[in-house]
Amino acid sequence: MALSTHVPDLAALELLLGVAQEGSLNSVARAAGVSQQAVSARIRAMEAQTGVTLVHRSPRGSSLTAEGVVIAEWAARLLGVAAEMDAGIAALRADRRDRLRVSASLTIAEQLLPGWLSSFRAAQRPGTSAPEILLTAVNTTTVIAHVADGTADIGFTEGPQRPTGLHGRIVGHDRLAVVVTPGHPWARRRRPVSAAELAAAPLVSRERGSGTLDTLTAALAAVLGPGTTQSVPALSLPTTAAVRAAALAGTAPAVISELAVRDDLATGRLVMVQTPELDLRRTLRVIWDGASTPPSGVARDLIAHITRRDQTGRTGGPTSGAGPETGTHIRRRSAA
Repeated sequence: MALSTHVPDLAALELLLGVAQEGSLNSVARAAGVSQQAVSARIRAMEAQTGVTLVHRSPRGSSLTAEGVVIAEWAARLLGVAAEMDAGIAALRADRRDRLRVSASLTIAEQLLPGWLSSFRAAQRPGTSAPEILLTAVNTTTVIAHVADGTADIGFTEGPQRPTGLHGRIVGHDRLAVVVTPGHPWARRRRPVSAAELAAAPLVSRERGSGTLDTLTAALAAVLGPGTTQSVPALSLPTTAAVRAAALAGTAPAVISELAVRDDLATGRLVMVQTPELDLRRTLRVIWDGASTPPSGVARDLIAHITRRDQTGRTGGPTSGAGPETGTHIRRRSAA
């Protein structure tokens, strides 16, 4: 319900309570750090706004009228609630500075966030306490849902999805690779694998809703046309680590982030299959709800830190040996 124009603002009501307690416009003016004339003018403006006389002025001082006493009693209750609200907002702001809920897609959670968070902690001023970061690793579709429903303060996504109603910023880029074991026929052939061959092959990949599968589907559709039918997957797995393990086991050709298999490709445990028809690059984004600028506090600081790293070319791949608990007070939550 909209209030009428007769209700004074909180600052004016505080002045009225000051008059009730001090009995002097001079004392109220000194406490407020303004002139007596300013207080008197504010009281007169409040009387005009409410339509009633609030203060009786005399050579011996100022006192409230009967109407002023009633309004002052209401004002005391209202200002009490406002003080509680002020304290609550301060607590929420402090919580935002000390605690951050992050939902991230699997590739980012496993390969990039440990390094980002480690360097973020190292960049903190000496003597400041490290914020607690609650990290939930899920697929991109679930990340978007977490941010939209307020379960996460910020989210990290990969792939072509651009969530409506949320704001975001690019924090990096990634590329998918089609990989096989050295003994697979595709590892020995000289000509590339075509988009049609890849679509017809049973693959090891992530599940529906993941940025990996969305990127692959979009790349095939760009070459073969919308509605391209893909073969039933050999395995549809919920984590990047599981896809990598299945690839190393030789289950079938696998589609996975290059970041996750960089060491395997370097040592020859896996071989990258050339697919020149397909654009398997993808964009990594941080997303949030609300204003167009990132949420204040640790969320904004972290996003600024990651962006600076990206601009200096240091956003890179995984930190050797780093896990999700590296670098700051991180508590990883399993997805429901």
